[in-house]
Amino acid sequence: SKIQIGEKLTRGLGAGANPEIGKKAAEESREQIEDAIQGADMVFVTAGMGGGTGTGAAPVVAKIAKEMGALTVGVVTRPFSFEGRKRQTQAAAGVESMKAAVDTLIVIPNDRLLDIVDKSTPMMEAFKE
Repeated sequence: SKIQIGEKLTRGLGAGANPEIGKKAAEESREQIEDAIQGADMVFVTAGMGGGTGTGAAPVVAKIAKEMGALTVGVVTRPFSFEGRKRQTQAAAGVESMKAAVDTLIVIPNDRLLDIVDKSTPMMEAFKE
């Protein structure tokens, strides 16, 4: 099921690449997150690190899942190197926050995806399916 987090805080406009807003959005929606996780033995939290929502909210969701007794697994991506230093720095902080909140963390560097896709494949085609 999908949950729109931080409805009051962001009014549906996202976190604007600000992890603090992403974090506050998840905290605002704690009850909805708890309801969605209720009864789960295992929870996978997936997110792209480096922006606002994934970087800020994913560790909050993971922490809630772990507090509720679920085996909690994080699967996150690091931004492409061409996305810039700020995004890389935010991603590194997000990965550290995730490590503290999950039982197991899998980190996938987006740059690695470029290594496994044929160089002549357009970017949009590479991520199509």
